Amino acid sequence: MKTTLFSTLRTLVLSLVLASTGTLSAQIIIGDPEPAPNPNFGGSAWTRICAGGNGGFNQYYVTSQITGTPNNGNEFILELSDASGGFSNPVELAREGNLTTVTDTGIEFSIPTDTRGDGYKLRLRSTDPARTGSESPAFDMYYQNYTTNFNISPNGDGSTGDVCSTAAINLVVDNVPNASTYRYIWYRSSTQLSETGPSISADQSGVYQAYIDYGACTGSTSAFSNWVTVTIGSAGSGVAIATPGNTALCTNESETLQIASTDPAWSYQWYQNGNAISGATGTSYTVSANTGGFEGDYEIEISGPDICTERSAPVTITNASNFTITRNNAANIVLLPAQAETISVSTTAISPSFQWYRNGNAVSGATSASLEITQDGTYYAAVTQNGGSCSATMDSEATTAVLPDSFEVVIAHQGAYTDCVSTSTVLEVGTINADDGAGNLTDVTAALINDFNYQWRLNGADVAGATGNSISLTGTTENGTYSLSAVLDAYSDASNSLPVRLLTNETLAISSTSTVYCSSADIVTISTGSDLNGETFAWERDGVTVSTTDTDLTVTDSGTYRLIVDKDGCDLISNEISITPLDPNLIQLDIDGDVIFPEGSSRTVNASGGTAYQWFDTENNLMSSTSSMTFTEEGDFILIANIDNCEISRPITVTYLDLFNIPNVITPNGDGANDQWVIPNSYSNRSDVNVIIYDDKGTEMLNVMGYQNNWPQSSVSFQKQNMVFYYIIKNASETLKQGTVTVIR
Repeated sequence: MKTTLFSTLRTLVLSLVLASTGTLSAQIIIGDPEPAPNPNFGGSAWTRICAGGNGGFNQYYVTSQITGTPNNGNEFILELSDASGGFSNPVELAREGNLTTVTDTGIEFSIPTDTRGDGYKLRLRSTDPARTGSESPAFDMYYQNYTTNFNISPNGDGSTGDVCSTAAINLVVDNVPNASTYRYIWYRSSTQLSETGPSISADQSGVYQAYIDYGACTGSTSAFSNWVTVTIGSAGSGVAIATPGNTALCTNESETLQIASTDPAWSYQWYQNGNAISGATGTSYTVSANTGGFEGDYEIEISGPDICTERSAPVTITNASNFTITRNNAANIVLLPAQAETISVSTTAISPSFQWYRNGNAVSGATSASLEITQDGTYYAAVTQNGGSCSATMDSEATTAVLPDSFEVVIAHQGAYTDCVSTSTVLEVGTINADDGAGNLTDVTAALINDFNYQWRLNGADVAGATGNSISLTGTTENGTYSLSAVLDAYSDASNSLPVRLLTNETLAISSTSTVYCSSADIVTISTGSDLNGETFAWERDGVTVSTTDTDLTVTDSGTYRLIVDKDGCDLISNEISITPLDPNLIQLDIDGDVIFPEGSSRTVNASGGTAYQWFDTENNLMSSTSSMTFTEEGDFILIANIDNCEISRPITVTYLDLFNIPNVITPNGDGANDQWVIPNSYSNRSDVNVIIYDDKGTEMLNVMGYQNNWPQSSVSFQKQNMVFYYIIKNASETLKQGTVTVIR
């Protein structure tokens, strides 16, 4: 169907006469975007945007009044200004190609998550024709990134209680991520303050609270803080615990803690290690050493009307009878053949003495902090504190010593190893485990690795001279399955088995007579310098075997080729060669169509994509053998370009530039003269030049790329003897020519 571009001839003529250098296109006027109801919910249009609340809601609509009709392929783009209404760097919100949607339903959009302000504007622009519409009024737009309750506390310490202080305190938002990126509204006893940052100096008594400032959207979510009651000018009552007579208690001792000053109006609560003590609500509290876990920090807290709740500094009560014993060795020890083990303890006891026990019986003479053992059993030390105010005895943790039932020797690769990739490796004793007979394994590698006698085996046979705890393998002849025999006194063990498949360190290289497959008659051969006689090998194309017998491969199809040779059970893989089919388009010229230049001048044409070039005239005379050719005369020429052994021909026509003007009158009467509208060759036969012709009603009659100087066709009929048509000649970026042509019949 042809598209009518103008409603009347008068409009078209006036456009061409008054704007002869302009581009023929649709004319539209775009109004400012206006808020529209959300069609998914109904209701009225939005007046402000409070996004991010209600589970992250962010879906809004605008409409715009459009006067005129845009061209096919046009898109309307909705843009957002900066927070002060400027469009120097607008943000694209949405695109819409349907004119009805823009003017009726509305363009759907979401605001960016960093949008916060009351000066944002919207505007709409089109792409074809390129027009920018009016700007909207300023709107409140806030994306509420944080929508839940948050905490304010003195210096951001995370506390939630009231505060007493003789001087101003700093209240800080302490749990909002990136708190400094938000503005805040601060209140003191319901009066808004001037501060807007994430902290405030509370220098007056009152109840403080903060809201995240979301402008007109503030309060639509739970983005507000706790209340903090601040009392300035008082440091409380100075509550303290009277200095106790004894803070280190022995067994059967006790100490009564007493508040230093009291008041009948106060209430009391004692704490141990920060935890309220049940029932301890008097002015004193007695700590008894006979109560388990009595040690700790004790505090008293006072509260009452017209005072701040206040807690005293802690008093630390310790257990004078208590000291620590640390076992300095592992809990389980394996006693190895002909080796002794030393076990020991350390202690904080004052003037300690020691007595070691084995299986519950005292070890004669074992009265030091360490003990050398050679027998299995369960050992511990009884430690007595002989100094200080209290004497006490405590037992250390027990040490269990066992004799091994057997040993497990595990061999492994030293460092990284991959089958049929590594070209060398070292096998070694990786782990020696002592087994107590109950399945409990203890790693004794460091202690015994040099005490065993070893023999390495390959495929079950001893390897001559391989009697160390490691063996180095460097060639494919050493491939096979390895194990290790290990002997220590009456103990012997055969290790695990470890297969080794080393890849030969030789390189397999292939080459080809060409990388381009010209045709089925072309012969491309891939070969290798390696001797394949007696070898098991396979040629592959794109991962599929194509030959296992040809030492030189004749290519019959394009693809990626490689050679694989079996080397002692491992695949030795060659480099890859890609053979591609001949693509004539690989030869590129820096011209489009014919070579055109004014008579008396010249034009240089450059070719690329080949490996060799030859330029010939019609007499087959070689004119150049480089990638460029400079033409000075009209004529027909040919370029022969080579890509490896493939040959591509390109005919080239050289003509002088037509210097005549674009005709504005033609007489298609069939007499062979001036029957078609012939335009200069700088515009005709050009694939990058678009020729469009309209009749006097604006109906498109012709729209082609590479115009062939063949309009009108003989089959075209004309309603009147003399008709005026309008033409536009343009490329992708600009209009080159436009005007009228009269057809006289």
